[in-house]
Amino acid sequence: GGVGFRSDEFEQKYDRPSKSQLKREMTALQDLGEELVSQPKDRVMRVPMPEDVRDAILECQKIKDHEGRRRQMQFVGKKMRTLEEDEIAAIQTVIDSWKGASKAETAAMHALERRREKLLADDKALTDLKAEFPEADVQQLRTLIRNARKEQAESKPPKAYREIFQILKQLQQSKAKAPADEQNDDAEED
Repeated sequence: GGVGFRSDEFEQKYDRPSKSQLKREMTALQDLGEELVSQPKDRVMRVPMPEDVRDAILECQKIKDHEGRRRQMQFVGKKMRTLEEDEIAAIQTVIDSWKGASKAETAAMHALERRREKLLADDKALTDLKAEFPEADVQQLRTLIRNARKEQAESKPPKAYREIFQILKQLQQSKAKAPADEQNDDAEED
Protein backbone atom coordinates (compact mmCIF):
# COMPACT_ATOMS: atom_id res chain seq x y z
CA GLY A 1 0.00 0.00 0.00
CA GLY A 2 0.69 3.66 0.48
CA VAL A 3 2.91 3.34 3.58
CA GLY A 4 6.04 2.55 1.58
CA PHE A 5 6.41 -1.20 2.25
CA ARG A 6 6.72 -3.79 -0.52
CA SER A 7 4.52 -6.84 0.08
CA ASP A 8 7.46 -9.29 -0.25
CA GLU A 9 9.87 -7.26 1.89
CA PHE A 10 9.42 -9.36 5.06
CA GLU A 11 9.22 -12.80 3.41
CA GLN A 12 12.22 -15.01 4.15
CA LYS A 13 14.10 -16.56 1.27
CA TYR A 14 15.05 -20.22 1.73
CA ASP A 15 17.87 -21.83 -0.21
CA ARG A 16 17.27 -25.30 1.25
CA PRO A 17 14.28 -27.68 1.60
CA SER A 18 11.91 -27.15 4.53
CA LYS A 19 11.99 -29.42 7.59
CA SER A 20 8.70 -30.95 6.44
CA GLN A 21 10.15 -31.76 3.02
CA LEU A 22 13.24 -33.36 4.58
CA LYS A 23 11.03 -35.43 6.90
CA ARG A 24 8.91 -36.63 3.94
CA GLU A 25 12.07 -37.68 2.07
CA MET A 26 13.45 -39.52 5.13
CA THR A 27 10.12 -41.32 5.64
CA ALA A 28 10.08 -42.36 1.97
CA LEU A 29 13.59 -43.81 2.33
CA GLN A 30 12.57 -45.60 5.55
CA ASP A 31 9.59 -47.11 3.69
CA LEU A 32 11.88 -48.20 0.85
CA GLY A 33 14.12 -49.90 3.42
CA GLU A 34 11.11 -51.65 5.01
CA GLU A 35 10.03 -52.86 1.57
CA LEU A 36 13.48 -54.41 1.06
CA VAL A 37 13.48 -55.99 4.54
CA SER A 38 10.13 -57.67 3.76
CA GLN A 39 11.54 -59.36 0.62
CA PRO A 40 13.22 -62.78 0.55
CA LYS A 41 17.01 -62.81 0.96
CA ASP A 42 17.72 -63.97 -2.61
CA ARG A 43 15.72 -61.02 -4.00
CA VAL A 44 17.57 -58.54 -1.78
CA MET A 45 20.89 -59.97 -2.99
CA ARG A 46 19.96 -59.09 -6.61
CA VAL A 47 19.20 -55.43 -5.84
CA PRO A 48 22.00 -53.03 -6.84
CA MET A 49 23.09 -51.27 -3.63
CA PRO A 50 26.19 -50.67 -1.50
CA GLU A 51 27.31 -53.62 0.61
CA ASP A 52 26.83 -51.84 3.97
CA VAL A 53 23.15 -51.09 3.16
CA ARG A 54 22.56 -54.70 2.05
CA ASP A 55 24.21 -56.00 5.26
CA ALA A 56 21.95 -53.79 7.41
CA ILE A 57 18.85 -55.08 5.57
CA LEU A 58 19.88 -58.74 5.83
CA GLU A 59 20.70 -58.29 9.53
CA CYS A 60 17.26 -56.77 10.13
CA GLN A 61 15.62 -59.81 8.49
CA LYS A 62 17.25 -62.07 11.09
CA ILE A 63 16.06 -60.10 14.15
CA LYS A 64 12.85 -61.43 15.71
CA ASP A 65 12.72 -59.28 18.88
CA HIS A 66 10.30 -56.35 18.35
CA GLU A 67 12.43 -53.61 19.92
CA GLY A 68 15.65 -54.91 18.37
CA ARG A 69 14.00 -55.04 14.96
CA ARG A 70 12.64 -51.51 15.38
CA ARG A 71 16.11 -50.19 16.20
CA GLN A 72 17.65 -52.06 13.28
CA MET A 73 14.95 -50.58 10.98
CA GLN A 74 16.02 -47.13 12.20
CA PHE A 75 19.59 -48.06 11.27
CA VAL A 76 18.43 -49.28 7.83
CA GLY A 77 16.70 -45.90 7.36
CA LYS A 78 19.93 -44.10 8.32
CA LYS A 79 21.90 -46.22 5.82
CA MET A 80 19.27 -45.53 3.12
CA ARG A 81 19.79 -41.78 3.65
CA THR A 82 23.47 -42.19 2.69
CA LEU A 83 22.51 -43.37 -0.82
CA GLU A 84 22.88 -41.16 -3.89
CA GLU A 85 19.82 -40.23 -6.00
CA ASP A 86 20.78 -42.65 -8.82
CA GLU A 87 21.21 -45.54 -6.34
CA ILE A 88 17.79 -44.85 -4.83
CA ALA A 89 16.26 -44.70 -8.32
CA ALA A 90 17.85 -48.06 -9.25
CA ILE A 91 16.48 -49.70 -6.08
CA GLN A 92 13.01 -48.23 -6.69
CA THR A 93 13.05 -49.49 -10.30
CA VAL A 94 13.81 -53.04 -9.15
CA ILE A 95 11.04 -52.97 -6.53
CA ASP A 96 8.55 -51.61 -9.09
CA SER A 97 9.50 -54.39 -11.51
CA TRP A 98 8.78 -56.99 -8.80
CA LYS A 99 5.33 -55.56 -8.24
CA GLY A 100 4.55 -55.49 -11.95
CA ALA A 101 5.89 -59.00 -12.52
CA SER A 102 3.98 -60.47 -9.60
CA LYS A 103 0.72 -58.86 -10.79
CA ALA A 104 1.25 -60.29 -14.28
CA GLU A 105 2.12 -63.73 -12.85
CA THR A 106 -0.97 -63.68 -10.64
CA ALA A 107 -3.20 -62.72 -13.57
CA ALA A 108 -1.72 -65.56 -15.66
CA MET A 109 -2.31 -68.08 -12.85
CA HIS A 110 -5.94 -66.94 -12.48
CA ALA A 111 -6.45 -67.33 -16.24
CA LEU A 112 -5.11 -70.91 -16.05
CA GLU A 113 -7.38 -71.67 -13.08
CA ARG A 114 -10.42 -70.38 -15.01
CA ARG A 115 -9.45 -72.52 -17.99
CA ARG A 116 -9.16 -75.59 -15.75
CA GLU A 117 -12.64 -74.90 -14.32
CA LYS A 118 -14.03 -74.64 -17.88
CA LEU A 119 -12.43 -77.98 -18.76
CA LEU A 120 -14.11 -79.62 -15.77
CA ALA A 121 -17.49 -77.98 -16.43
CA ASP A 122 -17.74 -78.28 -20.22
CA ASP A 123 -16.51 -81.01 -22.60
CA LYS A 124 -16.42 -78.49 -25.48
CA ALA A 125 -13.59 -76.67 -23.66
CA LEU A 126 -11.28 -79.63 -24.39
CA THR A 127 -12.01 -79.29 -28.13
CA ASP A 128 -11.16 -75.57 -27.90
CA LEU A 129 -7.93 -76.41 -26.06
CA LYS A 130 -6.97 -78.96 -28.74
CA ALA A 131 -7.54 -76.31 -31.44
CA GLU A 132 -5.28 -73.83 -29.63
CA PHE A 133 -2.62 -76.39 -28.64
CA PRO A 134 -2.45 -79.19 -31.26
CA GLU A 135 0.52 -80.71 -29.37
CA ALA A 136 -1.64 -81.31 -26.26
CA ASP A 137 -2.20 -84.95 -25.27
CA VAL A 138 -6.00 -85.02 -25.41
CA GLN A 139 -6.28 -88.60 -24.16
CA GLN A 140 -4.25 -87.82 -21.02
CA LEU A 141 -6.28 -84.66 -20.40
CA ARG A 142 -9.58 -86.53 -20.87
CA THR A 143 -8.47 -89.09 -18.26
CA LEU A 144 -7.34 -86.36 -15.84
CA ILE A 145 -10.62 -84.45 -16.26
CA ARG A 146 -12.61 -87.61 -15.54
CA ASN A 147 -10.44 -88.33 -12.46
CA ALA A 148 -10.69 -84.72 -11.23
CA ARG A 149 -14.48 -84.81 -11.47
CA LYS A 150 -14.49 -88.09 -9.53
CA GLU A 151 -12.14 -86.59 -6.88
CA GLN A 152 -14.48 -83.64 -6.41
CA ALA A 153 -17.57 -85.84 -6.19
CA GLU A 154 -15.96 -88.09 -3.57
CA SER A 155 -14.16 -85.25 -1.69
CA LYS A 156 -10.76 -86.84 -2.33
CA PRO A 157 -7.42 -84.98 -2.50
CA PRO A 158 -7.21 -83.01 -5.78
CA LYS A 159 -4.34 -84.90 -7.45
CA ALA A 160 -5.70 -84.95 -11.02
CA TYR A 161 -7.07 -81.44 -10.54
CA ARG A 162 -3.53 -80.19 -9.86
CA GLU A 163 -2.05 -82.21 -12.74
CA ILE A 164 -4.47 -80.49 -15.16
CA PHE A 165 -3.20 -77.13 -13.94
CA GLN A 166 0.45 -78.19 -14.46
CA ILE A 167 -0.29 -79.36 -18.01
CA LEU A 168 -2.08 -76.08 -18.82
CA LYS A 169 0.89 -74.17 -17.40
CA GLN A 170 3.36 -76.15 -19.55
CA LEU A 171 1.24 -75.59 -22.67
CA GLN A 172 1.10 -71.86 -21.94
CA GLN A 173 4.87 -71.69 -21.42
CA SER A 174 5.54 -73.55 -24.67
CA LYS A 175 3.22 -71.12 -26.45
CA ALA A 176 5.05 -68.14 -24.91
CA LYS A 177 8.41 -69.58 -26.02
CA ALA A 178 7.29 -70.28 -29.60
CA PRO A 179 6.80 -66.64 -30.75
CA ALA A 180 10.25 -65.74 -29.39
CA ASP A 181 11.79 -68.65 -31.33
CA GLU A 182 9.95 -67.57 -34.50
CA GLN A 183 11.26 -64.01 -34.11
CA ASN A 184 14.81 -65.37 -33.74
CA ASP A 185 14.33 -67.46 -36.90
CA ASP A 186 13.10 -64.38 -38.79
CA ALA A 187 16.11 -62.37 -37.61
CA GLU A 188 18.52 -65.10 -38.74
CA GLU A 189 16.96 -65.19 -42.22
CA ASP A 190 17.50 -61.42 -42.74
